Amino acid sequence: MDSNSSPSITIPVVSTFASPFDNSPSVKDANSSVRKPLSLWPGMYHSPVTDALWEARSKIFERMLDPPLDAPPQSELLTKTPSQSRTSILYNFSSDYILREQYRDSWNEVRIGKLLEDLDALAGTISVKHCSDDDFTTRPLLLVTASVDKMVLKKPISVDINLKIEGAVIWVGRSSIEIQLEVTQSTKECSDESVALTANFIFVARDSKTGKAAPVNRLSPETDQEKLLFEEAEARHKLRKMKRGGDRREFENGEVNRLEALLAEGRIFCDMPALADRDSILLRDTRLENSLICQPQQRNIHGRIFGGFLMHRAFELAFSTAYVFAGMVPCFLEVDHVDFLRPVDVGDFLRFKSCVLYTELENPDQPLINIEVVAHVTRPELRSSEVSNTFYFTFSVRPEAKAMKNGYRIRNVVPATEEEARRILERMDAETLQVDKGMTA
Repeated sequence: MDSNSSPSITIPVVSTFASPFDNSPSVKDANSSVRKPLSLWPGMYHSPVTDALWEARSKIFERMLDPPLDAPPQSELLTKTPSQSRTSILYNFSSDYILREQYRDSWNEVRIGKLLEDLDALAGTISVKHCSDDDFTTRPLLLVTASVDKMVLKKPISVDINLKIEGAVIWVGRSSIEIQLEVTQSTKECSDESVALTANFIFVARDSKTGKAAPVNRLSPETDQEKLLFEEAEARHKLRKMKRGGDRREFENGEVNRLEALLAEGRIFCDMPALADRDSILLRDTRLENSLICQPQQRNIHGRIFGGFLMHRAFELAFSTAYVFAGMVPCFLEVDHVDFLRPVDVGDFLRFKSCVLYTELENPDQPLINIEVVAHVTRPELRSSEVSNTFYFTFSVRPEAKAMKNGYRIRNVVPATEEEARRILERMDAETLQVDKGMTA
């Protein structure tokens, strides 16, 4: 974020496990009127961050929980600056032992899955803050996560050092807004904070009564950095519009050879398994799957399943898939662009299916394992199944794991069907396009 912009509002995060010796009184609002504890509020997913965000924005959220009947929509759009929506949350890991334990993974780092939840929760709060008109006589907007741009982990995130996530609205269209978030943390050797992860969330606004697209408040960038972020986001928005609605591309004649090359080894596995390359494995043999019934505790303020919860569950399955495939502890590197194609409701039967889509073994010090996770909303009574999300995660293996396992090897993944080969090539080409864009930016 731009250092010259207005200071952000920092919200401290505390553990959600109350001490048995804590006899603090009930939570009160800004006017000191007693209201029910957060644990009894409907429409929220309980985590340390969502608790803290709801406390900080209680008036806005309470209004969204109980909007006025037959209230009119917002009649006049406001113009806001990025600094007006800028919000940060601070994890006091160094002093809050219980909070630290809630976020600790097996390698004394922050659990990435929980961090994905928190990023979505903060982005949602920022979007609500920007779209609010502070007029309690109008009906609030329905704001939903539309997509998440690529997230790249720039460095490991320790659970023993204080962590901060800061974000603000950087771009606004007619009914969509983009929020950029930065995760920063110092190191044990240096107190200066550096960026550990950056993510961009796109939210869309809907009229809470009609469900149709609704206009949102305008954005007026002030600093040079804010203007640059706005221009970059505008370019990404135009690119997404160009891609939207396009049919699945057909492979040109020259690319048919790539398909055939991928399928050649797979045919040997299927037809002559004794002669197959021992350093390769069929894609279908890397699959894992889990299922769940979506519960009320996992819903957001609008009654739908919290997007961060879906990302968390997808990440955990992807991590497990990489772990079983490599035979060593994986190291998360990035998650590619994610689209939320359809909402997931309480009571839905959700199935997550994962596989190793392909591996990149050119760099022996950092082999790459590309995982695909597809979330299906299944309705047995209707005999229907729809894709709600497709996630693409990239992992490597931890250096300490490689040091402990001499002669380790990561297998090459080969498809057995043309459909699998097409998925692999389309993902490879998408990654190549991302790299080319990064080099020309």
